[in-house]
Amino acid sequence: MKYRGPQALPNRPGGAPHCKLVIVSRAFRYSMCNEAFEGRPFADACKAIRKAGYTGIEIAPYTLAEAPALVTAAQRGTYRGIMESEGLGFAGLHWLMVAPKGLHVTGPDAQLRERSWLHVQHLIDLCADLGPDGVMVFGSPAQRCTTGGLTREQATRNFVEGLAGVEPHARERGVTVLVEALPANQCDVVRTLGEAAAIVREIGSPAIQTMFDVHNAIDEAEPHAALVERHFDHIRHVHVNELDGRYCGAGDYDFKPVFEVLGRRGYSGWISLEVFDFTPGAERIAEESLRRLESEAARVNGT
Repeated sequence: MKYRGPQALPNRPGGAPHCKLVIVSRAFRYSMCNEAFEGRPFADACKAIRKAGYTGIEIAPYTLAEAPALVTAAQRGTYRGIMESEGLGFAGLHWLMVAPKGLHVTGPDAQLRERSWLHVQHLIDLCADLGPDGVMVFGSPAQRCTTGGLTREQATRNFVEGLAGVEPHARERGVTVLVEALPANQCDVVRTLGEAAAIVREIGSPAIQTMFDVHNAIDEAEPHAALVERHFDHIRHVHVNELDGRYCGAGDYDFKPVFEVLGRRGYSGWISLEVFDFTPGAERIAEESLRRLESEAARVNGT
C-alpha cells in the first residue's frame, strides 16, 4: 500500500475542515516454492502454481539435479523458458546446500568450507541464468550450524567471511544473497533477524541482505510486525507459512500486522509460500494458501 496523505472532508457546520488518512492499495506479488511438487515434472509444477493464481516460482536447487551446479546452459534455458511460458516470474533459490551432500560452510575444515562456498558461487550463476533479479535464501541449517568443536562465535565468523567472499560475484551477476535467521531448534548460527541484519551491515553490500520468514521467526521476542518495521531496509524477500510450518490457513497466524507494514513501506519483493508439511497435497496447499493471503491483504485494504 502507499500513503497518499491527508484529504479534506466536507466542513462541519460552523467548523474547519478535518482530514482523514487515505491508504491506496498496493498489490503484493505472490510466489510459491516448488518443493511441494517434488518428483513431478518442472513444467507440471509451473502450470499448477500459475493455475492457483501465483505469478512467481521459487526453486529449491536439489529438485533440479543431484548436483545443481552441473545443470547445463541448455537445461537452464529450458527451465527459464518453461517459467516464462506459464507467465511466472523467477523469485529465486532456497535450500541452497542440500545437494550435493556433505557440504558445510562454517566448520573447522578449511578445505570443506572452500568447496562449500564454491558451490554457493556456482548457485549464484544458476540463479542469474534462471531469471533477472533473483534472490538466494541462505537457510540450510544443517550445513551452517556449529560443528567440529567450534564455538558459535567462531562458526558465525566463518559464515560472515564466506558471505563476504562470494559478495563480488553475486554483485557482478545481479544476485542478492539473503541471510536467513533460523530458530534455535534448527541452527545456532544467526538465530534472529537482528543478528542477520548486523551481518548485512558489516558486509555493507546490496548483494548481501536479509529476509523474513514467519515460521523461522518463532523465537523472536518482538512482535513480527515490529521486526519487519525495524529491519525493513534490509528485507528483500518474505516467506509465509504458519508458525508450525503448515500451509497458510491451516492455522491461525495473523498476517495482517506484517502485511500492513509491508504495504505502508512500499515492499516490492516477493511474498513466497514455503511450507514443510506436504501431506495435504501440492494443489490444495497452493490454492488454500493463496486465498488466505489474499483475504489477509484485503483486510489491510479494508475491503
